[in-house]
Amino acid sequence: MDQDQLRQLLEMVRGGAVDVDEALDRLRHMPFEDLGFAKVDHHRALRHGMPEVIFGHGKSPEQVLGIAGRLLERNKNLLATRLSPETAAMLRAEFPMAEYFPLSRALRVWGDRTIHGKGSIAVVCAGTSDIPVAEEAQVTAEVMGNEVDVVYDIGVAGIHRLMNNRERLVKARVVVVCAGMEGALPSAVGGLVSCPVIAVPTSVGYGASFNGLAALLGMLNSCASNVSVVNIDNGFGGGYVASLINRL
Repeated sequence: MDQDQLRQLLEMVRGGAVDVDEALDRLRHMPFEDLGFAKVDHHRALRHGMPEVIFGHGKSPEQVLGIAGRLLERNKNLLATRLSPETAAMLRAEFPMAEYFPLSRALRVWGDRTIHGKGSIAVVCAGTSDIPVAEEAQVTAEVMGNEVDVVYDIGVAGIHRLMNNRERLVKARVVVVCAGMEGALPSAVGGLVSCPVIAVPTSVGYGASFNGLAALLGMLNSCASNVSVVNIDNGFGGGYVASLINRL
């Protein structure tokens, strides 16, 4: 339940269309609903403008299905990340409107496509190998009500590719930049744009990249003051924070 739904319910009570007992029944599971194996946070949409997101890794298909069902009883949108193909197939069988993205392993139900962001979000990645992380950021930002412009494969090894897309980047209110190896791209983007840049280090790279640690440390040490950093491979976190910023 988000602010608009809560306001509508209160107006219906005031107008007599819904009695107090029925309204109490609808609000019974706020702020959370205890399923035993999970406490579903139905209050999340009121706080963040987006229902609770399901992190699929480590959960059984039945657990993910149970949580998703409860969330979709009260929300038009759903996002689940890091789902196995088997779990995604079970969800799509139960909810035919669900979309699954095999590269990022994200699944969404996008029933409400209202745009809430005040501008666009650009999602950028350095190389084709970074696309799974960038796609997670894209899917997250879109389902949270943002226009998203995606630019793939413009890493610093061919800096002219970045410069060729500069006009697209400067139009965005927030830029999410996903990069592995030495993690240089967010700093380069940060020097070109005036908006916040959310840097997402990826685990792409050879041995001394330490599964994304080198990129993470490089981004944390960026001299571009508009760059902030999320965790390794956390495209979801990058897209989520970018969405919150885009609503301000």
